[in-house]
Amino acid sequence: MIHFEHKEYLWLLVLVLLMGGLWIYGERKRRRRLEAWADSGMFGRLIPDRSGWRPVAKMILTLMGLALLVVALANPQFGTRIEKGKRAGSDVAICLDLSNSMMAEDIQPNRLERSKRVVNNLLSSFAGDRVSLVAFAGTSFIQMPLTGDYSATKLFLDEMDCSMISEQGTAIGDAIGKAMQTLGYGDEEREWIKGKNRAIIVISDGENHEDDAVEAARNAAREGVRVCTIGMGLPEGSPIPEYDGRGRSSGYKRDRDGNVIMTHLNEQMLREVADAGKGVYVRAGNVNSGLSDIVNLVENLEKEEFGEAQFAAYESRYMYPLVAALLCFLAEVLLFERRNRKFDIDNII
Repeated sequence: MIHFEHKEYLWLLVLVLLMGGLWIYGERKRRRRLEAWADSGMFGRLIPDRSGWRPVAKMILTLMGLALLVVALANPQFGTRIEKGKRAGSDVAICLDLSNSMMAEDIQPNRLERSKRVVNNLLSSFAGDRVSLVAFAGTSFIQMPLTGDYSATKLFLDEMDCSMISEQGTAIGDAIGKAMQTLGYGDEEREWIKGKNRAIIVISDGENHEDDAVEAARNAAREGVRVCTIGMGLPEGSPIPEYDGRGRSSGYKRDRDGNVIMTHLNEQMLREVADAGKGVYVRAGNVNSGLSDIVNLVENLEKEEFGEAQFAAYESRYMYPLVAALLCFLAEVLLFERRNRKFDIDNII
């Protein structure tokens, strides 16, 4: 199976196709002008050295060369080699809010789906770190224990939705406690050593009504665990959609008096949690720029060796399309547009 190291460069192939389309358009326009000047049967007499297939072949060779250069730039890789090396990293617990308010659509497509994208971006930025997942609403549970398998993490992440926890609310403090458990705190079978190689990332809208989240973050910080928060939603608020059994929208959640319930991003709460946990706070609207602050914090944590690991590394094969591209360009240069009278290959064809 072919793997491309830089897939984004493959979009340049669209430009190559556009160039081919523009050439075809130009050739048709030029032919119309010639036909307006003289009958097509007279072209051979008026332009005796004219070749019908050579310009086409030269353009095909040029386009093929450019396309192969793009493929070489994307660095195709196939075939693997096994490399051994020591694995070192930090431990990171990610707590994801699954309360009903996370279905609000003040950020698109909704708060929960945007949260999953953020987690995927974090996983793409981590290198060698172990990750665990904690789901929470009115209560919390461990969705996935600590692991270095990011593919498994993404599978468990995809399965998370607001129907997983029936007890509604936003118990951030309880989620931080569960996250500490995944990191080994309070586990009799694992020796807990206070250190600076662990972090907790809480992703929520911050509407905490269940417990003292700030005190939970402060307790984690005393054990050397940094607590970061990512705010989902907008302070202006948004209604919470309701869906029927078929997944179709059936309006918005209402209180006992029939008023539409509005959910707001509680940035003050999330900032207080991050400050108490000696971490950083980022709002989802600024996540593309602010997420780097959390990634940098994780990168600067002390790294612990997890033992030796085997890595399957792809072999780069960019030289093959590169050589093929150079041959195409060379053939294009050597092929003249007009006939060679000493060796008239057109007559042979």
